[in-house]
Amino acid sequence: MWFKNIRVYKLSAPLSTDPAVWEQALAEFKFTPLTAQEAVRSGFSFPLHASIKQYCHACQHLLFFALKRQEKILPAAVINEEMQPKLEAMEQEKGRPLSRKEKQSLKEELQLSLLPRAFSRSTLTQGYYDPEHQWLVINSGSASKAEDVLALLRKALGSLPALPWLDNHKLNTHLQLWLQNQALPQGFVLGSDAELKAPDDEGAKVKFSNHLLSADEVQSHLQDKLVTSISLEQADAISLAITDDGAIKRIKFHDVLTGQNDELGWEDLTARLDADLMLMASALNQALLSISQQVGAAE
Repeated sequence: MWFKNIRVYKLSAPLSTDPAVWEQALAEFKFTPLTAQEAVRSGFSFPLHASIKQYCHACQHLLFFALKRQEKILPAAVINEEMQPKLEAMEQEKGRPLSRKEKQSLKEELQLSLLPRAFSRSTLTQGYYDPEHQWLVINSGSASKAEDVLALLRKALGSLPALPWLDNHKLNTHLQLWLQNQALPQGFVLGSDAELKAPDDEGAKVKFSNHLLSADEVQSHLQDKLVTSISLEQADAISLAITDDGAIKRIKFHDVLTGQNDELGWEDLTARLDADLMLMASALNQALLSISQQVGAAE
Protein backbone atom coordinates (compact mmCIF):
# COMPACT_ATOMS: atom_id res chain seq x y z
CA MET A 1 0.00 0.00 0.00
CA TRP A 2 2.71 2.46 -0.95
CA PHE A 3 0.86 5.58 -2.08
CA LYS A 4 1.74 6.91 -5.54
CA ASN A 5 -0.25 10.17 -5.78
CA ILE A 6 -1.95 12.01 -2.95
CA ARG A 7 -4.34 14.83 -2.15
CA VAL A 8 -3.93 16.33 1.30
CA TYR A 9 -6.52 18.19 3.37
CA LYS A 10 -6.14 20.12 6.61
CA LEU A 11 -8.89 19.76 9.21
CA SER A 12 -10.03 22.87 11.03
CA ALA A 13 -11.44 20.77 13.88
CA PRO A 14 -10.29 17.38 15.19
CA LEU A 15 -12.12 14.15 14.42
CA SER A 16 -12.64 11.23 16.76
CA THR A 17 -9.53 9.12 17.27
CA ASP A 18 -11.49 6.09 18.51
CA PRO A 19 -11.18 3.27 15.91
CA ALA A 20 -14.46 1.76 17.16
CA VAL A 21 -16.32 4.99 16.37
CA TRP A 22 -14.84 5.04 12.86
CA GLU A 23 -15.52 1.34 12.34
CA GLN A 24 -19.20 1.70 13.18
CA ALA A 25 -19.59 4.89 11.12
CA LEU A 26 -17.90 3.51 8.00
CA ALA A 27 -19.72 0.18 8.24
CA GLU A 28 -23.00 2.07 7.87
CA PHE A 29 -21.82 3.06 4.39
CA LYS A 30 -20.01 -0.15 3.47
CA PHE A 31 -19.58 -1.18 -0.14
CA THR A 32 -22.06 -3.58 -1.68
CA PRO A 33 -21.83 -4.82 -5.30
CA LEU A 34 -23.71 -3.19 -8.16
CA THR A 35 -27.15 -4.43 -9.08
CA ALA A 36 -27.91 -5.30 -12.71
CA GLN A 37 -29.40 -1.87 -13.48
CA GLU A 38 -26.85 0.29 -11.66
CA ALA A 39 -24.02 2.06 -13.46
CA VAL A 40 -21.86 3.00 -10.47
CA ARG A 41 -21.74 2.48 -6.71
CA SER A 42 -19.32 3.46 -3.94
CA GLY A 43 -18.87 2.44 -0.33
CA PHE A 44 -16.22 1.84 2.31
CA SER A 45 -14.15 -1.31 2.10
CA PHE A 46 -11.21 -2.91 3.90
CA PRO A 47 -8.10 -0.68 3.59
CA LEU A 48 -5.41 -3.10 4.71
CA HIS A 49 -6.23 -6.37 2.92
CA ALA A 50 -9.35 -8.21 1.77
CA SER A 51 -8.72 -10.87 4.43
CA ILE A 52 -8.46 -8.28 7.24
CA LYS A 53 -12.07 -7.28 7.65
CA GLN A 54 -11.81 -3.86 9.22
CA TYR A 55 -13.31 -0.74 7.68
CA CYS A 56 -11.01 1.34 9.86
CA HIS A 57 -7.54 0.07 10.64
CA ALA A 58 -5.63 1.75 13.45
CA CYS A 59 -1.87 1.79 13.06
CA GLN A 60 -0.33 3.54 16.07
CA HIS A 61 -1.96 7.00 16.00
CA LEU A 62 -3.06 6.81 12.36
CA LEU A 63 -6.49 5.67 11.15
CA PHE A 64 -6.61 4.06 7.70
CA PHE A 65 -9.71 3.70 5.55
CA ALA A 66 -10.63 2.97 1.92
CA LEU A 67 -13.40 3.76 -0.53
CA LYS A 68 -14.31 1.12 -3.11
CA ARG A 69 -15.96 2.26 -6.34
CA GLN A 70 -17.48 -0.14 -8.84
CA GLU A 71 -18.72 0.96 -12.25
CA LYS A 72 -20.05 -0.71 -15.37
CA ILE A 73 -17.93 -0.43 -18.51
CA LEU A 74 -19.86 0.46 -21.67
CA PRO A 75 -17.40 1.34 -24.46
CA ALA A 76 -18.60 4.08 -26.80
CA ALA A 77 -17.97 1.82 -29.81
CA VAL A 78 -20.38 -0.80 -28.43
CA ILE A 79 -23.07 1.79 -27.72
CA ASN A 80 -22.71 3.32 -31.20
CA GLU A 81 -22.85 -0.09 -32.88
CA GLU A 82 -26.04 -0.99 -31.02
CA MET A 83 -27.54 2.45 -31.51
CA GLN A 84 -27.08 2.92 -35.25
CA PRO A 85 -29.71 0.41 -36.49
CA LYS A 86 -32.23 1.64 -33.89
CA LEU A 87 -31.56 5.22 -34.93
CA GLU A 88 -32.07 4.44 -38.61
CA ALA A 89 -35.27 2.51 -37.87
CA MET A 90 -36.76 5.35 -35.83
CA GLU A 91 -35.87 7.97 -38.44
CA GLN A 92 -37.44 5.83 -41.16
CA GLU A 93 -40.56 5.36 -39.05
CA LYS A 94 -40.89 9.11 -38.34
CA GLY A 95 -39.85 10.15 -41.84
CA ARG A 96 -37.35 12.71 -40.51
CA PRO A 97 -34.01 12.95 -38.71
CA LEU A 98 -34.23 12.65 -34.94
CA SER A 99 -33.60 15.75 -32.87
CA ARG A 100 -30.62 15.96 -30.51
CA LYS A 101 -32.95 15.44 -27.54
CA GLU A 102 -34.47 12.33 -29.14
CA LYS A 103 -31.04 10.89 -29.90
CA GLN A 104 -29.93 11.47 -26.32
CA SER A 105 -33.08 9.80 -24.99
CA LEU A 106 -32.50 6.81 -27.28
CA LYS A 107 -28.89 6.57 -26.13
CA GLU A 108 -29.86 6.62 -22.46
CA GLU A 109 -32.48 3.89 -22.99
CA LEU A 110 -29.90 1.79 -24.82
CA GLN A 111 -27.30 2.25 -22.08
CA LEU A 112 -29.84 1.13 -19.48
CA SER A 113 -30.66 -1.99 -21.49
CA LEU A 114 -26.96 -2.84 -21.89
CA LEU A 115 -26.02 -2.43 -18.20
CA PRO A 116 -26.93 -6.01 -17.15
CA ARG A 117 -24.51 -7.36 -19.78
CA ALA A 118 -21.68 -4.90 -19.11
CA PHE A 119 -18.44 -5.79 -17.37
CA SER A 120 -17.72 -4.03 -14.09
CA ARG A 121 -14.49 -2.44 -12.88
CA SER A 122 -13.56 -1.80 -9.27
CA THR A 123 -11.07 0.66 -7.80
CA LEU A 124 -9.93 1.12 -4.21
CA THR A 125 -8.88 4.53 -2.94
CA GLN A 126 -7.13 4.43 0.42
CA GLY A 127 -6.42 7.20 2.87
CA TYR A 128 -5.51 7.94 6.44
CA TYR A 129 -6.33 10.43 9.17
CA ASP A 130 -3.37 11.83 11.07
CA PRO A 131 -4.67 13.45 14.28
CA GLU A 132 -1.21 14.74 15.21
CA HIS A 133 -1.05 17.03 12.17
CA GLN A 134 -4.82 17.12 11.52
CA TRP A 135 -4.34 15.87 7.98
CA LEU A 136 -6.44 13.67 5.74
CA VAL A 137 -4.20 12.05 3.15
CA ILE A 138 -6.01 10.47 0.18
CA ASN A 139 -4.20 8.10 -2.17
CA SER A 140 -5.27 9.80 -5.40
CA GLY A 141 -3.89 12.54 -7.60
CA SER A 142 -7.40 13.28 -8.88
CA ALA A 143 -9.23 16.07 -7.09
CA SER A 144 -12.63 14.65 -8.05
CA LYS A 145 -11.81 11.15 -6.74
CA ALA A 146 -10.45 12.59 -3.51
CA GLU A 147 -13.59 14.71 -3.12
CA ASP A 148 -15.71 11.57 -3.59
CA VAL A 149 -13.90 10.03 -0.61
CA LEU A 150 -14.40 13.17 1.47
CA ALA A 151 -18.09 13.34 0.57
CA LEU A 152 -18.81 9.84 1.86
CA LEU A 153 -16.59 10.36 4.91
CA ARG A 154 -18.62 13.46 5.68
CA LYS A 155 -21.85 11.45 5.49
CA ALA A 156 -20.45 8.70 7.69
CA LEU A 157 -18.84 10.89 10.33
CA GLY A 158 -21.46 13.64 10.31
CA SER A 159 -18.92 16.43 9.89
CA LEU A 160 -15.66 16.88 8.01
CA PRO A 161 -14.21 20.41 8.14
CA ALA A 162 -11.56 19.78 5.47
CA LEU A 163 -9.62 22.62 3.84
CA PRO A 164 -6.75 22.76 1.32
CA TRP A 165 -3.52 21.94 3.09
CA LEU A 166 -1.53 24.77 1.46
CA ASP A 167 -2.11 28.40 0.57
CA ASN A 168 -2.18 28.16 -3.23
CA HIS A 169 -1.05 31.74 -3.78
CA LYS A 170 1.99 31.21 -1.58
CA LEU A 171 2.60 27.83 -3.21
CA ASN A 172 2.70 29.36 -6.69
CA THR A 173 5.26 31.90 -5.49
CA HIS A 174 7.40 29.15 -3.98
CA LEU A 175 7.24 27.01 -7.12
CA GLN A 176 8.92 29.86 -9.00
CA LEU A 177 11.61 30.09 -6.31
CA TRP A 178 12.16 26.34 -6.15
CA LEU A 179 12.88 26.13 -9.87
CA GLN A 180 15.61 28.70 -9.20
CA ASN A 181 16.89 26.39 -6.44
CA GLN A 182 15.92 28.93 -3.80
CA ALA A 183 14.10 28.48 -0.47
CA LEU A 184 13.58 24.74 -0.95
CA PRO A 185 11.74 22.82 1.79
CA GLN A 186 14.09 21.53 4.47
CA GLY A 187 15.72 18.24 3.50
CA PHE A 188 14.80 18.51 -0.17
CA VAL A 189 16.88 19.12 -3.26
CA LEU A 190 15.65 20.09 -6.70
CA GLY A 191 14.72 17.15 -8.90
CA SER A 192 14.95 16.84 -12.69
CA ASP A 193 11.34 17.34 -13.87
CA ALA A 194 9.33 20.53 -14.29
CA GLU A 195 6.36 21.87 -16.19
CA LEU A 196 5.59 25.51 -16.91
CA LYS A 197 2.67 27.30 -18.52
CA ALA A 198 2.19 30.84 -19.80
CA PRO A 199 -0.57 32.74 -17.95
CA ASP A 200 -1.98 34.28 -21.13
CA ASP A 201 -4.93 33.07 -23.23
CA GLU A 202 -2.77 30.86 -25.44
CA GLY A 203 -1.30 29.10 -22.40
CA ALA A 204 1.90 27.87 -24.03
CA LYS A 205 3.34 24.91 -22.12
CA VAL A 206 6.81 23.44 -21.75
CA LYS A 207 7.81 20.22 -20.02
CA PHE A 208 11.26 19.05 -18.91
CA SER A 209 11.93 15.43 -17.93
CA ASN A 210 15.24 14.08 -16.60
CA HIS A 211 16.71 17.49 -17.27
CA LEU A 212 19.18 19.76 -15.49
CA LEU A 213 16.72 22.33 -14.23
CA SER A 214 19.40 24.92 -13.48
CA ALA A 215 20.25 25.10 -17.19
CA ASP A 216 19.67 28.44 -18.92
CA GLU A 217 17.20 26.89 -21.37
CA VAL A 218 14.98 26.00 -18.41
CA GLN A 219 15.49 29.14 -16.34
CA SER A 220 14.71 31.42 -19.30
CA HIS A 221 11.09 30.22 -19.30
CA LEU A 222 10.54 31.85 -15.89
CA GLN A 223 10.44 35.21 -17.69
CA ASP A 224 7.01 34.52 -19.21
CA LYS A 225 5.71 31.31 -17.64
CA LEU A 226 4.54 29.97 -14.29
CA VAL A 227 5.68 26.67 -12.80
CA THR A 228 2.77 24.21 -12.67
CA SER A 229 4.71 21.16 -11.48
CA ILE A 230 8.18 20.53 -10.11
CA SER A 231 9.98 17.48 -8.71
CA LEU A 232 11.76 17.43 -5.37
CA GLU A 233 13.91 14.74 -3.76
CA GLN A 234 14.98 13.65 -0.29
CA ALA A 235 18.09 11.47 -0.08
CA ASP A 236 17.37 7.80 0.68
CA ALA A 237 13.73 8.61 1.41
CA ILE A 238 11.28 9.96 -1.15
CA SER A 239 10.97 11.80 -4.45
CA LEU A 240 7.80 13.54 -5.60
CA ALA A 241 6.29 16.15 -7.86
CA ILE A 242 4.15 18.94 -6.43
CA THR A 243 1.66 20.73 -8.65
CA ASP A 244 0.33 24.27 -8.48
CA ASP A 245 -2.95 23.08 -6.92
CA GLY A 246 -1.18 21.30 -4.06
CA ALA A 247 -1.39 17.74 -5.37
CA ILE A 248 1.57 15.45 -4.73
CA LYS A 249 2.21 13.14 -7.67
CA ARG A 250 4.70 10.58 -8.96
CA ILE A 251 5.72 9.60 -5.43
CA LYS A 252 8.64 7.19 -5.31
CA PHE A 253 10.02 5.74 -2.10
CA HIS A 254 13.72 4.92 -2.09
CA ASP A 255 14.72 1.25 -2.04
CA VAL A 256 16.65 1.89 1.16
CA LEU A 257 13.34 2.86 2.79
CA THR A 258 11.05 0.22 1.29
CA GLY A 259 13.53 -2.56 2.09
CA GLN A 260 13.72 -1.84 5.81
CA ASN A 261 11.00 -4.36 6.67
CA ASP A 262 12.11 -7.18 4.36
CA GLU A 263 13.48 -9.21 7.27
CA LEU A 264 9.97 -9.38 8.76
CA GLY A 265 8.71 -11.57 5.92
CA TRP A 266 5.01 -12.11 5.29
CA GLU A 267 4.05 -14.85 7.74
CA ASP A 268 2.24 -12.32 9.92
CA LEU A 269 0.42 -10.33 7.23
CA THR A 270 -1.02 -7.70 9.56
CA ALA A 271 2.31 -7.04 11.27
CA ARG A 272 4.13 -6.67 7.95
CA LEU A 273 1.50 -4.38 6.45
CA ASP A 274 1.45 -2.29 9.63
CA ALA A 275 5.22 -1.92 9.50
CA ASP A 276 5.12 -0.85 5.84
CA LEU A 277 2.28 1.57 6.51
CA MET A 278 4.20 3.29 9.27
CA LEU A 279 7.32 3.55 7.10
CA MET A 280 5.29 5.06 4.28
CA ALA A 281 3.26 7.42 6.47
CA SER A 282 6.35 8.57 8.36
CA ALA A 283 8.16 9.43 5.12
CA LEU A 284 5.08 11.14 3.69
CA ASN A 285 4.37 13.12 6.85
CA GLN A 286 7.95 14.28 7.10
CA ALA A 287 7.82 15.47 3.49
CA LEU A 288 4.42 17.14 3.92
CA LEU A 289 5.51 18.86 7.12
CA SER A 290 8.64 20.22 5.47
CA ILE A 291 6.67 21.55 2.48
CA SER A 292 3.86 23.04 4.56
CA GLN A 293 6.30 24.78 6.93
CA GLN A 294 8.04 26.36 3.97
CA VAL A 295 4.92 27.36 2.04
CA GLY A 296 2.36 28.06 4.75
CA ALA A 297 -1.02 26.45 5.35
CA ALA A 298 -4.23 27.72 3.81
CA GLU A 299 -6.17 30.14 5.97
